[in-house]
Amino acid sequence: MQTAEDLRNLLKRIDHKSYPAYKDAKGQYQFPGFVLSIDHVQGDPFASPSRVSVHMKGRIAGFPKEFYCGKYQRIALQDYLTRQFGRAAEKYAFKAKGSGKSGLISISRCGQEVLERTACEMDAKSGDITVRLEIGFPANGRTINARELEKILFQFLPECVGCSLYFKTCDKKRVQETIELAEDQQYIRAELGKQNLVAFVANGAVLPRESGVSSRPMKGAVPFRSPRELEVEMHLPHKGLIAGMGIRRGITLVVGGGYHGKSTLLKALELGVYNHICGDGREYVITDASAMKIRAEDGRSIKKTDISMFINDLPNGKETKGFYTEDASGSTSQAANVVESLEAGAKALLIDEDTSATNFMIRDELMQRVIHRDMEPITPFIDRIRELYENYGVSTVIVAGSSGAYFHIADTIIQMDRYVPKEITAMAKREAEHFPALSGLEDKAEAPVFDRRPMQNKAFRGNDRIKMKTLGKEAVQINRDTIDLRYVEQLPDSEQVSALGYCVRYAQKHLLDGKHTIRQVVEAMERKLEEDGLAAICESTSSVANLAMPRAQELFACLNRYRGLGL
Repeated sequence: MQTAEDLRNLLKRIDHKSYPAYKDAKGQYQFPGFVLSIDHVQGDPFASPSRVSVHMKGRIAGFPKEFYCGKYQRIALQDYLTRQFGRAAEKYAFKAKGSGKSGLISISRCGQEVLERTACEMDAKSGDITVRLEIGFPANGRTINARELEKILFQFLPECVGCSLYFKTCDKKRVQETIELAEDQQYIRAELGKQNLVAFVANGAVLPRESGVSSRPMKGAVPFRSPRELEVEMHLPHKGLIAGMGIRRGITLVVGGGYHGKSTLLKALELGVYNHICGDGREYVITDASAMKIRAEDGRSIKKTDISMFINDLPNGKETKGFYTEDASGSTSQAANVVESLEAGAKALLIDEDTSATNFMIRDELMQRVIHRDMEPITPFIDRIRELYENYGVSTVIVAGSSGAYFHIADTIIQMDRYVPKEITAMAKREAEHFPALSGLEDKAEAPVFDRRPMQNKAFRGNDRIKMKTLGKEAVQINRDTIDLRYVEQLPDSEQVSALGYCVRYAQKHLLDGKHTIRQVVEAMERKLEEDGLAAICESTSSVANLAMPRAQELFACLNRYRGLGL
């Protein structure tokens, strides 16, 4: 390993040379307290920034072992350090001048969710820290400006490290609060199962967001308050006694007028599968970690999925036990989404009437009289919802504003009234008695078969140069195939989408052999990520991208929407 002085001498030697001479700087250098690793050098000042990492021994960082020995504590601490480093880096970004991306100092931008990221990794045994960031190596035109890079590496970067990666310089109270919040959140998750709950929404939570493009809490929003009938209490390890609304397992219907907060509640529940930072307003909104948001998704690809639970006897004779289409309708896509959620191990489905296919959700009495059941290939969701719970243990939370059909079958009915929830189950059931219930099915559906065994795509055989591009939170492109993830609504971070792309690429190279089911492939991928970390799915240590950990459910969703999947 070279010294920091070796790097300084190298920079003096290449100053004013052509930009490619920067590649001589690649390597590791011992700085006071940490090792600087220049992992990848950009080709020119207008290209993607250079990738740099900082490595610090745990004994030097000095964080107490109890802050990182457990998974949830470690992820919370990593998230805290990433945010601290990011705030420090913002002060110095572009203070070194030059053309193109010269002077950029950037680390992953964290949202409101606490996610495991490649930006900051901490060893659970030693406490060793690795921080990965991007730096725009300065240039005048395409000529090296080494004096400006020297300013970044020898002044700006050590100051960022000094104020963010040492326990002695951190705000110890904030660090303690971060760890305690993570432990409290994990406690609530464990309590959901013990108390037979799908979700918990704490009193005082702020659910509305600042705007459609901001996930920060809305100022002046109505704080959440549980109906007395649904209120549960929990004694958290640190915060102590906390009360809030417990959504019980079974079928929960959320109703109310427009703009009264139905969808806002559902949105909070769907993102409650992740922990949130202090001050978000949803810190104590916790949902079953396997819950999946379900919606119609016209045009999506479906690969040999058994949708016979909901769709049978198509007029064209098309097989529905292994349904295949490159252009799904609203009903077939939503049917596939439900069945694929079962395959992914979901124990709760979250559904909004506004984004559902009407003919999949319900057929009213008049339609049943005019168009007899024998002429309708779709078995609506309302006919299977009780079966999903009783036979598969899958609960459902439905938001509805126009159809009252679900009043008859719901176990719990919540009315949102100006963002305040009210428990109206008994009253709604009495009113429903005046309207005939829809005639349901007597026959139970056969359990869907999950035996799809994907083969490796020919394009991946012996090919180490697979092109991949992330399109924000909407899609990931692998070679010529675009995996559309716009309607996979529980992906709050584009770095999760990037990780999904790398997971698919890794699976294509190492796991898809036609012998293992999709479920087995995902389980193997989970083990890989758990044992070796996110960075392990990148091609090499020099090409570790900015990635955030997705759930297994989103990995299933990504594979199911991948048109290049060999099925």
